[in-house]
Amino acid sequence: MEDFFALDERLGIPLPQMQKDFDAYTKSEQTEMLLRWEQIRGTIPERIKQIERVIIAKQDELSVENNFARSCRLNSEIADLASAINDLHLWFRVNQDITAERMHR
Repeated sequence: MEDFFALDERLGIPLPQMQKDFDAYTKSEQTEMLLRWEQIRGTIPERIKQIERVIIAKQDELSVENNFARSCRLNSEIADLASAINDLHLWFRVNQDITAERMHR
């Protein structure tokens, strides 16, 4: 069976990687995709918490950092992590609606 998801290194979760439109897949494949996505979606809140812990640790480092270049790097890393959290929220919410709609067809 085809693997419909691939790990996104930045977000730390698998994301959909469909080769064709969702409706072009068989009902069995669609069901498999939706069930797998629900499993993945269920991991998103914990993944967000993991990233938040890293952000807090970096903020703690930043609060005592005296080296300007290192402070800039920490700020950049924090911003990248916050961006990943934002993207995870989007994946969680947008696909919740899509999944519910598809499962009720």
